[in-house]
Amino acid sequence: MPHPPGTPQDLSQPRYLRVFLTFARNSLIRDLTFPTNFLFQCLTSVSWTMMNVGFYLIIFQYAPTIGENTGWRREEFFLFLSTTWFINSLVQAFFMPNAEEFSELIRTGGLDFALLKPIDTQFLISFRRMEWSSLANFVAGLIIAIISLVEIARRPEQVGWVVTPLTIALYLFYLGCGVAIMYSLMITLSATSIWLGRNQTLYDFWFYITNFSRYPMEIYQRGWGWGLWGFFTFAIPVLVVVNVPARLLARPLDPRAWWEWPLAGFAVLATVVSLLASRWVFRTALGSYRSASS
Repeated sequence: MPHPPGTPQDLSQPRYLRVFLTFARNSLIRDLTFPTNFLFQCLTSVSWTMMNVGFYLIIFQYAPTIGENTGWRREEFFLFLSTTWFINSLVQAFFMPNAEEFSELIRTGGLDFALLKPIDTQFLISFRRMEWSSLANFVAGLIIAIISLVEIARRPEQVGWVVTPLTIALYLFYLGCGVAIMYSLMITLSATSIWLGRNQTLYDFWFYITNFSRYPMEIYQRGWGWGLWGFFTFAIPVLVVVNVPARLLARPLDPRAWWEWPLAGFAVLATVVSLLASRWVFRTALGSYRSASS
């Protein structure tokens, strides 16, 4: 019996974890084939991160917080930045290289071969290539997060404060939610290549809208910024990507505002809806695809 495009014949064969690990190993071998290039890519990523750190250090010489009475002091904000780097580095390492090449697969007919594989097409398109050098920012973010946590713990008002295992578990869970939301947005924009041929302009739109996720949502909650806050929280939920996990770790407001836990619940809902919506868009786009050989 024929199977719909993008549907594996047997979900147990091939085993997806094994395929993912094979992709990861092959990508790492390919990157390390040219170690000097790999090293320079890592240094470039870290240099960009350090320039951001220097920029915000200058800002905190003139302002005690990011936003008046928001609780985002220097160390808390650097925890926020670290969370941003964690999520962005994972997206850039595992998903972005494949999303960038999706329109080329359509143009050159490579998507025909992907559709013939006995594996889910979205999985294959999403993970077949990885850029390990992008994880350099993840390591840099981890170092900065540890330093920030130590500095927060040293404050006199934070005597006895510790990061509990539950906090770490929730933080990692919401990091995963953030990565899933970003992936959903990226695969949705990439899938439009099937309808538009080449959507490089739409793909650039990814960078514009994700810029809003890089700052605490309190800075939007004033004046005309409320419109941006509502749109990028509920319509395109990029503001919850970083804000929810960062709050769990940094605790910028203590006691917490009444809306923080409902926002955390909404982040889970937004993750599920984003994944389902992106899956529907991808499969609908595949249904419109016509072979390059036809």
